[in-house]
Amino acid sequence: MSQITVGALQLAFTDDIDANIAAVSELIREAAGKGAKLILPPELFEGPYFCRTQDEGHFASAQPVDRHKAVLAMQKLAAELQVYIPTSFFEADGHHHYNSLAMIDDKGAVMGVYRKSHIPDGPGYSEKFYFRPGNTGFKTWKSPYGVIGAGICWDQWYPETARTLMLMGAQILLFPTAIGTEPHDPDLDTSRLWRRAMIGHAVSNVVPVVASNRIGTEHGQRFYGHSFICDERGDMLAEFGATETGVLTATLDLEQARRHRAAFGFFRDRRPDLYGRLAQDI
Repeated sequence: MSQITVGALQLAFTDDIDANIAAVSELIREAAGKGAKLILPPELFEGPYFCRTQDEGHFASAQPVDRHKAVLAMQKLAAELQVYIPTSFFEADGHHHYNSLAMIDDKGAVMGVYRKSHIPDGPGYSEKFYFRPGNTGFKTWKSPYGVIGAGICWDQWYPETARTLMLMGAQILLFPTAIGTEPHDPDLDTSRLWRRAMIGHAVSNVVPVVASNRIGTEHGQRFYGHSFICDERGDMLAEFGATETGVLTATLDLEQARRHRAAFGFFRDRRPDLYGRLAQDI
């Protein structure tokens, strides 16, 4: 199947996980009603972005993938609507904790879990206090529509993420995100950089990109929104501004993208023999 309609959600969240799941579910139903078969909610939609501060009380909300309320709810919804829902969640695995994504297929099964590889640690984004660096490696998943690759938020800043997923066969890249204002520099609008980095991945890998971010103000931190779907040329097919709540949808032609990718020759002309330095520490 060459074409797939994808959806990206944008909304604000509260400290009520049930209300957040209900709000996400409503938008997923809307996206499915518009024909979307792959629907991306934002990062950690179970609640507020708790990594703003270091508080050991937040560890109580982490759960294993087979017991996490958000994952279970999305599994049920995916089976009902026959859609794929990549679900970001706070994962507990024994004594370890991860920022993870469960890829849920259109039968409601968890195809696998990806654990965020790059973990930020800065003002307003103290994720290293909560999450171990992921130990799954990058992951792709086969679907009837094409091969899906996903990174999580901070992963999207790294060209290595996108290129590795492409070399693993990805035909579409997904980035669920929670990004907002920078407490150390109120004049720095990283939303522009965030979009440009992912559009760069689209262009340099000739692949469509779907990015989903939250909105709203949480404890003085304002989240940027600006979720979008772009095609393999980096052209915007659908995008939100900073405040809209809703669903973006677009139909992607993955066969057309494959032809364009072959014609550009980026993968034909790669020189892995020259890239050894990339795998070395600075």
